[in-house]
Amino acid sequence: MSAAEAPRAHIVGAGLAGLSAAVALAKAGHAVQLSDAAAQAGGRCRSYHDPQLGVEIDNGNHLVLSGNRAVMAYLATIGAEDRLDGPDDARLDFQDVRSGESWSITPSAGPIPWWLLARKTRVPGTRLGEYLALARLLRAGPDATIGDTIRCSGPLWDRLLEPFLVAALNTPPREGSAALAGAVVRETLAKGGRHCRPRVATPTLAAAFVDPALAWLAGRGATVRLGRRLKALETDAGHVTALIFADGREPVAPGEPVVLAVPAWIAAALVPGLAVPDRHHAIVNAHFLMPPPPGARRIVGVIGGLAEWIFAFPDRLSVTISAADRLLETDRESLARAIWADVAAVHALPPDLPTWQIVREKRATFSATPAQEKRRGAAATSFANLFLAGDWTNTGLPATIEGAIRSGETAARLAGAAESGIA
Repeated sequence: MSAAEAPRAHIVGAGLAGLSAAVALAKAGHAVQLSDAAAQAGGRCRSYHDPQLGVEIDNGNHLVLSGNRAVMAYLATIGAEDRLDGPDDARLDFQDVRSGESWSITPSAGPIPWWLLARKTRVPGTRLGEYLALARLLRAGPDATIGDTIRCSGPLWDRLLEPFLVAALNTPPREGSAALAGAVVRETLAKGGRHCRPRVATPTLAAAFVDPALAWLAGRGATVRLGRRLKALETDAGHVTALIFADGREPVAPGEPVVLAVPAWIAAALVPGLAVPDRHHAIVNAHFLMPPPPGARRIVGVIGGLAEWIFAFPDRLSVTISAADRLLETDRESLARAIWADVAAVHALPPDLPTWQIVREKRATFSATPAQEKRRGAAATSFANLFLAGDWTNTGLPATIEGAIRSGETAARLAGAAESGIA
């Protein structure tokens, strides 16, 4: 089938959910038309040259795990499976900046948690029975919070579960959904270390997830139009019949699917009656133009400080703080100095503040509480040819890269089935 004969698919939103949908539909033989309001693709997973630092940075430090099957399949399809870097094992390093104590955990490779049997391989100060908390998360119902389900105090909580869960849910963990926390545990720790190896995009998020996808799509005749804001959907008889962009009207022919891969609040404004998560949390990232010292650990979880996770890149040290609403109004330089104090303590660096940059994402992800979880919509909509994608849709996971890519896969599958008359 020639490109002119291929069924056309319209995708609005070129973040990872939209790119995932575009790749899946192009792979299935559709002629893809991808549009985004921004001047660059990638959505929240974007990279750019920062003039203050003078280097290329990501807007945030996004960690994926070796067991993220959708991430790995997406990267393999676009030929970018070599763009993730990380250790050969599932080692997670931590340091308490108050006491200076540091430790590591390395989950057993397989699902049998042998690492819990020896005191020296568990989290310091924990007992074997405390890890039953993980099993309780796996059994949690849809209305339970983490605080309802497990004990939110003690060494296991302070030194592993709280930092792990706040990063995974981007929500104050006590009020977070226990079911979503259980989903994360089920796909990572419960499967063993082979599924928990940390992976970081290299050299940037765009180089790993975005640019190869755009090149792959271009090689299959896809049309990508950026700086193109969708203002409205034109509908008739239960179908989307046209997309009204700021630069004009785009007809949607009968049988052509539309995938809306935009933030929740934009989807709600475009689709009448659509319920979406309406509470969000911020993420703060700090970047410091300081090469890591020789032998620096690639990723360190910080206990007892303002910083939560420190990432060591060849040319800089970067910090991520999740559920960071409390920091949105903090003076930028004061915030940079406070975060750098933790970085300097962990990596034994001078206290003098290097060149820095603070990036604050006010609505980074939806609030992963039971109430907000119930507001996450399915990919299918009341319109026969309109489908939703985004980490805020009902993926069964918190708002993660894995969830975003899975949402695109789901929307593409439904769109393809509807176009062929299966749905």
